Amino acid sequence: MIRALRTGASGMIAQQLNVDTIANNLSNVNTTGYKKSKIEFQDVLYQNVRRAGTNVATENVVPVNLEVGYGTKPISTSRIYSVGELQATNQPLDLAITGNGFFQVMKPDGSTAYTRDGSFKLSADGRLVTNDGFFLVPDTTIPQDAEEIAVGINGAVQVTIPGQTEPQEVGRIELAKFVNPGGLNALGHNLFEPTPASGDAILGNPAENGFGELAQGYLEMSNVEVVEEMVNMIIAQRAYEINSKAIQTADDMASLANNLKR
Repeated sequence: MIRALRTGASGMIAQQLNVDTIANNLSNVNTTGYKKSKIEFQDVLYQNVRRAGTNVATENVVPVNLEVGYGTKPISTSRIYSVGELQATNQPLDLAITGNGFFQVMKPDGSTAYTRDGSFKLSADGRLVTNDGFFLVPDTTIPQDAEEIAVGINGAVQVTIPGQTEPQEVGRIELAKFVNPGGLNALGHNLFEPTPASGDAILGNPAENGFGELAQGYLEMSNVEVVEEMVNMIIAQRAYEINSKAIQTADDMASLANNLKR
């Protein structure tokens, strides 16, 4: 009975974390470049009452195990890096990656972070920055007298200067990708940082060597599907309820056993 109580409790704890993950996905349904997460579980230890292969007679062995499990545990939250829907903004500094890759930005401590959020702005000195003021890497500066800004699918940033007939290239946006993007550490603020599990960043130009193209005037929206998450929430709720029912049943059985002498 005690085992069933603990097993049911492990299931309730697991489903609570599942609901927490789903709630976080839903709360970020309108977050630019957000990638949804899913939680994964493993079964835990088993008590082997009798192992398969145990001799029960001279030439007879037990064909299967007699074992009892001790519940479940969350093992990981993996991110799904499918491309979200593109939303047209018609803003020249809004950029979306239509494929693999991350923008590189410099944090205040000088380290590099990575993001799919391409809603860039101009700083006071004309440099491209994120909404938090982090500089885009490589550094790209737009002249103050630029009349028009054009960003190609290959990352080339060109501006039109008064008095010049041809656009002038002022920078080129590079992207980064990882062997295992699931190993990236989420920092919040739409930023990720590499870990030993993700590997080092592989740099390259957009539209080359497996990197996605850039789309100017668009933003990549969250890849969260609201209906899918709502269905997952219902499933998690039902699993939570049935685990609580298992605990109630085990408690009732224990109560009956304790009252036998009466």
